[in-house]
Amino acid sequence: MNRADAKSLLDELWRRGAEFLGCDVAIMGGAMTWVSERNLVAAISNAGGFGVLACGSMSPDLLGKEIDATGALTQRPFGVNLIVMHPQLMQLAEVCVGRRVSHVVLAGGLPPADVLAYLKSAGTKVIAFAPALAIARKLVRSGVDGLVIEGMEAGGHIGAVSTGVLAQEILPQVREVPVFVAGGIGRGEAILAFLEMGAAGVQLGTLFACATESIAHPNFKKAFIRAAARDAVPSVQLDPRFPVIPVRALANQATKRFMEAQRDIIARHDRGELGIKDAQLAIEHFWAGALRRAVIDGDVESGSLMAGQSVGMVTKEQSTRAIVDELIAQAIDQIVAREARARRAVPAAG
Repeated sequence: MNRADAKSLLDELWRRGAEFLGCDVAIMGGAMTWVSERNLVAAISNAGGFGVLACGSMSPDLLGKEIDATGALTQRPFGVNLIVMHPQLMQLAEVCVGRRVSHVVLAGGLPPADVLAYLKSAGTKVIAFAPALAIARKLVRSGVDGLVIEGMEAGGHIGAVSTGVLAQEILPQVREVPVFVAGGIGRGEAILAFLEMGAAGVQLGTLFACATESIAHPNFKKAFIRAAARDAVPSVQLDPRFPVIPVRALANQATKRFMEAQRDIIARHDRGELGIKDAQLAIEHFWAGALRRAVIDGDVESGSLMAGQSVGMVTKEQSTRAIVDELIAQAIDQIVAREARARRAVPAAG
């Protein structure tokens, strides 16, 4: 098989995802707060993928300005990621509809029925995260148009199950809507494998964090480029009375201080100095502003370096288009090599 035929096969494998997103290649950009802003999102879409803005804690007014600014940098489709716990979720959804955003990704929990109904009534495609097969089926019944299954190898807030296990659990069972696989994906060969398992496409975050178009501080990018997979570790919970939502990030001085802070806060609670609610809030607030300190200010010691385990495959700063092209080339190389092996394995006739 030549490379042109291999590319045609790859195009066919992710055709469903690409048509669903309205792009050339079914590679979604993961929504990384402070990183997935107008420049990187537009660059991913311009490279043929599907950029996704990270709304995070933005106000409706700020989100509207960011959508407008992104639209000024690309004529290609892009989406917006909204956190379902945001107190102004409906207003944010209205901003997306008003600016004709084609896809909204609802993250951080089950989509509220009223927001989901509003978006769908406006013709917006809704994508949600499914951490288990039962939830995937529930989301499909609720009317979502697409799913992301994200394994614990991902950066930022993570679940308890690996990408490979989630893919095996969900891809053979959920065919009604396109399913995109995420978490720890850093090469085209892995993308090809998930497509052949039934995925419509993939979502990548960490691999794009050091793109030329990313506004992340040079110190942040250097930390990623120097890191190995084992350096991206989940945050640790010391006491079940004080739950910590696990977040995967590069270990640094802030990671150690978080452990010390937990011990101090728990001890203060045990001495009767802090109530349970105040103690829980104090632990939650430890990381407030930490991601911005790392991404924007370049403070890679006291900031939070959220990264997936694919960070070990980030070896240099390069353009978003080069990253996408490299992933495609790796997938094509895998198809060509596999076909060559198959031909060698068949005995010659006669």
